[in-house]
Amino acid sequence: MITPVDTITSKNKWQGFAVPRLTTRLGATALLTSIFTTTTVAWGIPASALQVQVTPLKPKLGDTLSVIINMENGSSATVPKVTQGNKTYPVFQISPNQYRALIPTTPLQRSGEKPIRVMAGGKQRNLSVQVGWRKFPVQRITLRGNKAGLRATAYELKRVKEFKALRTPQKLWNGPFLRPNKGRVSTIYGVRRYYNGKFAKNYYHRGVDYAGWSGSPVIAPAAGRVVLVGKVSQGFRVHGNTVGVDHGQGVVSIFLHLNRINVKEGDIVKAGQLIGGVGSTGASTGPHLHWGLYVNGQSVNPVPWRFGGIK
Repeated sequence: MITPVDTITSKNKWQGFAVPRLTTRLGATALLTSIFTTTTVAWGIPASALQVQVTPLKPKLGDTLSVIINMENGSSATVPKVTQGNKTYPVFQISPNQYRALIPTTPLQRSGEKPIRVMAGGKQRNLSVQVGWRKFPVQRITLRGNKAGLRATAYELKRVKEFKALRTPQKLWNGPFLRPNKGRVSTIYGVRRYYNGKFAKNYYHRGVDYAGWSGSPVIAPAAGRVVLVGKVSQGFRVHGNTVGVDHGQGVVSIFLHLNRINVKEGDIVKAGQLIGGVGSTGASTGPHLHWGLYVNGQSVNPVPWRFGGIK
């Protein structure tokens, strides 16, 4: 649920934010209309106020929050600022007088009320977003032989960290993402794990696994630029042969455990283009594709991006 908690100015406080007095008392029906209308979430608020829409309407842990800000005509030179908690998220223009910020949520966070502040041109909106709890299954993994003691190399960790930190301004994807492999889903996003009997406390499965047969095609789920190609021979011990695609505006995809790579760094790929083949390289118990989707550095559930998507 998404609740507007202010208009523009006030000296009242709410969770550390300045919260104005609403000038109009809304009934329950009118309030729901103001929250969920597709044209504005500021019903009853003066036309000069910032109009902000947050989707999905009933988010759960792992979802990506899309914060769309509609500006007044002639104010497009002012880029809004969006914060959630103590973090500020990049904002990009998606059409004239319209901007968007993407806020990731993860299984390691707490469910409940998430305050979002939007500021632009001396105006401010404070919203309260209710993020629901989601149950994530627990899985036990046994790594045997030389894979039981695998440790990532410094080079591997550095390249992957730099990849996840990308915030390129150009939006390259368009519409819902594609399924990157036709194999069955063997492990869903968010699974908590025991590795060789030891619980990984700060771990969750950061992607979706597809149990495709060895060598089966891996395609780009959306358009983007290949900015990471890592190979076992270069030190990618845990990730295995890896491809990373930058979709723009803080959204990146990573593909692990490949048995072959069909692209090189710098390539521009289209949605559906072949980028590699399913394998079992790195810390893998058998042939499968691991697809991880990251938004502003955090692993999010890729499934909503495939069904409906964030355009």
